Amino acid sequence: MTEIVDDQAPPAPPGGRTYNGWTQNDTVEDYSLRYAPKSFRRWSPYVVATTALGGIAYLADFAIGGSIAVSHGFSSALVAILTAAVVIFLTGIPISYYSAKYSIDMDLLTRGAGFGYLGSTLTSVIYASFTFIFFALEGSIMAQALQLGLHIPLAVGYVVCSLVILPLVVHGMTALSRMQVWTQPVWLVLMVAPFVSIALQEPSRFAEFTHFAGDSPTGSTVSMLGVGAGAGVALSLIAQIGEQVDYLRFMPDKTPRNSRRWWAAVLGAGPGWVVLGALKQIGGAFLAFCIAGSVGLGKADEPIQQYVHGFGTFAAPVALGLATFFVILSQVKINATNAYSGSLSWSNFFSRLTHRHPGRVVYIFLNVGIALALMEGGVFGFLNTVLGFYSNVAIAWIGAVVADLVINKPLKLSPSYIEFKRAHLYHFNPVGFGSMLIASAVSVAAYFEAFGAYGKAFSPFLALFLAMALSPLLAVLTRGRYYIARTDDLPEPLLGADGLPSAAVLTCSVCATGFERPDMAGCPFHRGAICSLCCSLEKDCHDSCKGGPGASGPVSLALPVVRSGERPGPG
Repeated sequence: MTEIVDDQAPPAPPGGRTYNGWTQNDTVEDYSLRYAPKSFRRWSPYVVATTALGGIAYLADFAIGGSIAVSHGFSSALVAILTAAVVIFLTGIPISYYSAKYSIDMDLLTRGAGFGYLGSTLTSVIYASFTFIFFALEGSIMAQALQLGLHIPLAVGYVVCSLVILPLVVHGMTALSRMQVWTQPVWLVLMVAPFVSIALQEPSRFAEFTHFAGDSPTGSTVSMLGVGAGAGVALSLIAQIGEQVDYLRFMPDKTPRNSRRWWAAVLGAGPGWVVLGALKQIGGAFLAFCIAGSVGLGKADEPIQQYVHGFGTFAAPVALGLATFFVILSQVKINATNAYSGSLSWSNFFSRLTHRHPGRVVYIFLNVGIALALMEGGVFGFLNTVLGFYSNVAIAWIGAVVADLVINKPLKLSPSYIEFKRAHLYHFNPVGFGSMLIASAVSVAAYFEAFGAYGKAFSPFLALFLAMALSPLLAVLTRGRYYIARTDDLPEPLLGADGLPSAAVLTCSVCATGFERPDMAGCPFHRGAICSLCCSLEKDCHDSCKGGPGASGPVSLALPVVRSGERPGPG
């Protein structure tokens, strides 16, 4: 079956590697650590986009917008929200495109965009922390609704909000796509209904909103410090693009026939999420203004309070019940996505550190457990502080990735494609990893007022600028040598005759399962082809294929190709 030119590497272990039932079930595992194969990407661009956009049903936007307006007044809040939205939209375009084109998630994209195989472990934690921080914030909002509408104590509500998500997330994209598509129309109608009602009954409220001062010492006028601080909070959502591409990786290949629909789905469900996100933040600021006089500024940023008032303008007898239902629906939609994306990120992180993979499902419980601890600790009460600090690190990461995609690749300072497999990557690439570390360190120092009040207010922008400037600089200084550790030596071409990733299926010499060509690498240690997951979990080879200890030199492999139409193995 396999012809080799290497007699020094040990044979594959008898029976090969086996995985548990969760890992072998592709509707559960969802190719969590792999390239998403053509055979699994059976959804239309519309379904993928709708599923991705269903994940932005969260109400934290309303809380964030209300909090910014209360703290800094109308004008500063509006400028801050729009500024952050522009930054998030522009940075989201290249990330969405490359993820959809190469059918890989944010972690795999980061590996090949200047961070290296182990360098991206840090970003896995950054991304995982985004998912559990926002799970906790969204869960807190849902618990507030349960307390107000059903009189369930907050501590108990936090547990309920966590447990209800678990069954939805276990079956991954298959279950989530159905849930998001079915619930989206109802959610959209309920979200906009209060604003339509207020526009019809109290249109003057919108004009009055422009004079809302909140707690701002400068009133409702624009304050640069207020703009910077508000934008910093809104920019904490920049990592949301990771959750969007966790779904966009399931896009079908772009062809001349589906090109327009493909681009519409990628742009709409990728960076386009922030258009609705910014509108929700402005809506949250408006509703906070509407209820500030009745509930006080301290509760004006709570979405359940905002929507009780909003629904009360046209359905007063059932306003509380309707608001409770809307909040629960919104939080289930988003926290299913938070738990799902967190499970992917933790899977990537622990597989590299421990060389073990018990399955994505295990990490759902880890992510939800951390979020529950944050909820019980009262994370919602520190909303601005938590998000303001987090945005410095998140934007340094995103900035470094984007710089590689839009600057380094066009200038040929980095490879034109995304290589994510351990067999072909250095452990650390100073280009992306170094850029992120330096940029985040400087911006965090600025956040703690090392450079004065303006430095603190605009620290996320400092992080973005430094990351995007340092990435090409380090690429030039290192001459791009830390991107690719070895060339691809499999005889089967990576691209098919149509220029798209090959659908040819190769058999992994370790787990004896077939996977599509983009997921495979040549392995001299196991004397054959190896899938990306078996390669990640191998701890005895000591990277011999890249010249590490025990390296035996180049290997020439003639590998069997399974029929192109055969379905690959599980994720």
